[in-house]
Amino acid sequence: MKSSVFRVERMDVPGGSEDIVRGGRDLFGLLPAALHGVERIGVLGWGPQGRAQALNLRDSLAGTGITVAVGLRPGSRSVEDARTQGFTEENGTLGDWLEVAAASDLVILLIADAALAAQHEEIFAVLKPGATIGLSHGFLLGHLTSIGSAFPEGHPVIAVCPKGMGDSVRRLYQQGATVNGAGINASIAVHADPDGHAWDRALAWSIGLGSPYTFATTLRSEYLSDIAGERAILLGAVHGLVEALYRYFRIEGADPVTAYVRSTEAITGPIARTISTDGLAAVRAASGDEELFDRAYSAAYGPARDLVAEVYDEVADGTELRSVILAERRLATRPMTEIGGSPMWSHSAEVHARRGTAPARIDPLTAGLFVATMMAQVDEFAARGHAWSEIVNESVIEAVDSLLPYMHARDVAYMVDNCSRTARLGTRRWGPRFQAAYEQIALPHLDRPADPALIKGFLDNPAHDALAAAAELRPSVDISV
Repeated sequence: MKSSVFRVERMDVPGGSEDIVRGGRDLFGLLPAALHGVERIGVLGWGPQGRAQALNLRDSLAGTGITVAVGLRPGSRSVEDARTQGFTEENGTLGDWLEVAAASDLVILLIADAALAAQHEEIFAVLKPGATIGLSHGFLLGHLTSIGSAFPEGHPVIAVCPKGMGDSVRRLYQQGATVNGAGINASIAVHADPDGHAWDRALAWSIGLGSPYTFATTLRSEYLSDIAGERAILLGAVHGLVEALYRYFRIEGADPVTAYVRSTEAITGPIARTISTDGLAAVRAASGDEELFDRAYSAAYGPARDLVAEVYDEVADGTELRSVILAERRLATRPMTEIGGSPMWSHSAEVHARRGTAPARIDPLTAGLFVATMMAQVDEFAARGHAWSEIVNESVIEAVDSLLPYMHARDVAYMVDNCSRTARLGTRRWGPRFQAAYEQIALPHLDRPADPALIKGFLDNPAHDALAAAAELRPSVDISV
C-alpha cells in the first residue's frame, strides 16, 4: 500500500507487520486531493451497499465540488427511495445506470453479482477513457477469469470492501458524527494502476465511507475470503449451528424459549459481545464450564474445518460463483423462498421481550461449538496464505461487530432472508451442511474427552495477537440497531 496523501502505518501482526491506514473525519478535507481529478462519482446500484456508500460518500464530500450520482437500471424499484434521500434527476444525481457510468470519473459497481457478471460488458463499453472502475467485491474478477476475459485496458481498477453489511456501513458512519473514525473496517485492493493514483483513490473512497481501519489485500484474495466466509462463520455455519442446537436442546428436554436462549440468543448476545470486547479466549473463561467448552470445541473443530476447506475449494475453482449465476437465471421466473419457517423462529419475539429480566449467560456447549467453527475458518484462511488483517476481519470482526448484532435484533433467519443474493444463496446451500455436521458428528461426540492438543492450539493461536492488534483501532462505538 502506498499513498502521497494519507499516512500509511505498519501494524505488528504475528510473523511480521502489515500496512494500514487509520480513518477519521479529520481526513475528509484530504479526499479531493487523494481522488486525483475525480469530479464525478457514479454509484451503480441501490442495494444495501449501494445505498450506504452513495450516502456516506455524498456526506463526506459535501462542499468539495465532487458530485456523487446514483445510476439505476430501467424499471428499478429503488428509484423512489433514492429520490427520498436527495438523489434526483433534477439535480443531476440520479439517472439511468449506463448514462451515469458514461459521465463518471470513478464508477462504483454495486449491482448484484450475477447481474454484474451478465452485464459488465455494457458498462465497460460506455466508460470515459481512463475512468476508474470501482468494486466492493471480487466476484466479477472470479467470473472474468472463469470465462477467459479481463477488465478493459487503460482503466484503473480498485476495490474498497467494507467488512460489514450495508446497513452497518451507514449506521456506524452516522453514529460516528460525534466519534472520529467510527465506521466499518474495509479492505482495499488495486488490480490495475495505469495512471499511478489508484492507491490514493481507493484510500479516499474507504476513508470517505468512514472506515476507521483500512488494510490492503488483492481482489482475488478478497473474493475468496469473503464468499467462503459468508458461507461459513458469518452466515451459513451460524445458521446451521443454531438450528442444530435448538433441536438438540429440545430433545434434551428444554422448553422452546430456553432452547432458543441457549442457542441463538447466546451466540448473538453474550458470546458476540465478549469476543468483540475481550477476544476469543475470553469466551472460554466466561463460559462457567471450561471442561464442557473444551469437549464441545474438540468435537466441532474437525468437521467444521473440513467444511470450511470444502467451501474454500469450491469458491477457488469457480464452482460457487457458477452456482450463483445459475441461480440468478432460475430466480428470474420464481422468487427465492424464505427459510425462517422452522419452529424455533416462532419464539423469537417472546425471547426478545424477556431481555433484561435476567443476566445474559454464555452457554458453554454453544460457546465451544461456535468458537471452534470460528477458529476453523481462521486456521483455514491462515493456511491458505491470507493476511492477518483479512483473516480476523472476515472471520471475527465482521461477525461480532456487524452481522451478529443485527441477528440479535432481528434473529438469524431474518438476516439470512435479507442479505445479499450471493450470500443468501450460499447460506441456503451450506447452512444445512454445517447443521448436519453438528448433528451427526459433533454433538454425538460430546461425551468424549477434550483433545489437549486442540485446546492448546486454540489457546496459543496467533490469531489472538492479530485480533488484539486490530482491536486497538476499533472506535469506542458499538453499533446501534
